[in-house]
Amino acid sequence: MSIIVAGLGQCSLDYLTFVDQFPVEDTKCEVSPWVIEGGGPVATALVALSRLGVKTRFMGVTGDDEAGKIIKNGLAAEGVDISHMLTEKCGFSQTACIIINKKTAGRTIFWSRSLDDKCTVTESFLKGAKILHLDGLMEDASINAAKTANALNIPVMLDAGSVRSKTHELIPLCDYVVCSEKFSETYSCSHEETLIRLTGAGVKFACVTLGGNGSLTMMPDGRIFYHPAYDIEAVDTTGAGDVFHGGCIYGILNNWTHEEIIRFATALAAMKCLKMGGRAAIPRAAEEVGKFMYRQGFRSTAVSQKRQP
Repeated sequence: MSIIVAGLGQCSLDYLTFVDQFPVEDTKCEVSPWVIEGGGPVATALVALSRLGVKTRFMGVTGDDEAGKIIKNGLAAEGVDISHMLTEKCGFSQTACIIINKKTAGRTIFWSRSLDDKCTVTESFLKGAKILHLDGLMEDASINAAKTANALNIPVMLDAGSVRSKTHELIPLCDYVVCSEKFSETYSCSHEETLIRLTGAGVKFACVTLGGNGSLTMMPDGRIFYHPAYDIEAVDTTGAGDVFHGGCIYGILNNWTHEEIIRFATALAAMKCLKMGGRAAIPRAAEEVGKFMYRQGFRSTAVSQKRQP
């Protein structure tokens, strides 16, 4: 599939380990061996797309430290074009320490961002792109990128993890918004109201992800479509939302229906959770995802709830 997805956002170096339970303060806790892996919402979504055969291009910031080198090498090894990435001289790359609960597969993330977030998306970065993917952390850069994409008739996908100070400016510039439960709870009084507000702002595809409880998506006819999470023995949920976004973009590029997109994205994210880390278990072919979905029986439920005028 010779299609370019351009992404602007976070890239990180993740240090992951398991614990049986979180220790109390002022104690020592031996953990399993650390796993070191690249991360970041947009970066990981692009890795997922690259493995599915989609050409990808990334813009983000790293320091000129060892972590930055590892981040870049990891993306390049996945086939992601990193030629537009910025390097901050004497800077520190974004890093994260991720502690995974062995019993629940849930995780707690401690992270620090890069010092400089002044990225400028140009027409050359977007050349040939069929979609622009953002995570909104670099607010001004994201708004400018979305405006540039709009002017070029390139649709914009937003991974809305948190409501930020300029979210109200960014949302109307986006065609597709997939937001977290945390975002939705801050943005509106209910998940249904979040979907109504997003589509009212001009968003064509609006979805709220609910972690292990599945997702809610506004359908073109105003129904709210509920899809449960697939029944798996999750090992680690790190990066599941990032991979879900990659799956949504893949479905959009293939002109699938909303329901088909969500089924595929849910399966892709579930498969990621079968191993430790945000990227290790991402499948390398769409056929693998199809087989997984077949084994799961394509379980889904549509809730008929009409949008209010």
